Amino acid sequence: MTHIVVLGSANMDLVAYAGRLPGPGETVTGRDFRTAPGGKGANQAVAAVRAGAEVSMIGAVGSDPYGSALRASLESAGVDTDLLRTVEGPSGTAHVTVDDDGRNTIVVVPGANGAVESLLPGDDTLIATADALLLQLELPLSAVVEGAQAARRHGVRTVLTPAPAVPLPPELLGATDLLVPNQHEAAALTGIADPHGAAEALLRQVPQTVITLGAAGSLHAARGAEPVMVPAPEVDAVDTTAAGDTFTGVLAVALAEGRPVRDALAWASSAAALSVQRLGAAPAMPYRKEIDAL
Repeated sequence: MTHIVVLGSANMDLVAYAGRLPGPGETVTGRDFRTAPGGKGANQAVAAVRAGAEVSMIGAVGSDPYGSALRASLESAGVDTDLLRTVEGPSGTAHVTVDDDGRNTIVVVPGANGAVESLLPGDDTLIATADALLLQLELPLSAVVEGAQAARRHGVRTVLTPAPAVPLPPELLGATDLLVPNQHEAAALTGIADPHGAAEALLRQVPQTVITLGAAGSLHAARGAEPVMVPAPEVDAVDTTAAGDTFTGVLAVALAEGRPVRDALAWASSAAALSVQRLGAAPAMPYRKEIDAL
């Protein structure tokens, strides 16, 4: 079975649903509120395990009730949490507002995630057993760089989601095999709004990139190959929270299984399309049989 290791964040999502997103200084009345497990790392872990991989999570939760709930949620999904630390203090939280069109705004408070500044004994050994290491930027950058470099030493594919978008140091880019930004992150990293132009610029820094384009699908670019565009299934979105994490987690599984790029993108796009038709982050992620059916 494909083995995916995720070095990333675990947050409790505090989600308010309203008719529209508030503007600066504005208060709007919501119609619903939910708490749900999230965090880009935990989301990608759940997406990958539901897609059929064996998944291990490296990260941290707090000593508060949210931390216990986050750990239990991952374990219930089938994610190995032996190297998920518990640190004193609050867990990470994400404060999300979702409008009637499924659009969202998110404020992340790192909490325990901020304590993961480097790998601990055992983390390197676990990474060495993986078919792919998934990374994001909701942990301190020092840990992300160290994780990517460990994967490179062991010949493990690194898949980096550059979110939240920040300037990426050369040592991280040099250890990244596949960069998966959305179109806004790609523009922020390159200063180029056009996805094709942004992809071309990114290939000067990494060997391969996939830029997600929301309802328009995804764009794959690799050095020495023609770009590949794959459309997304047309669906009515109710909540786009974690659609990108669903895509990336499922894409990593597909590539680790040896699927051709176009098939892998279509499979990941189908998973993301299923997730946006449901409320929440991890709870909305589809299982392998559902992805296959779509």
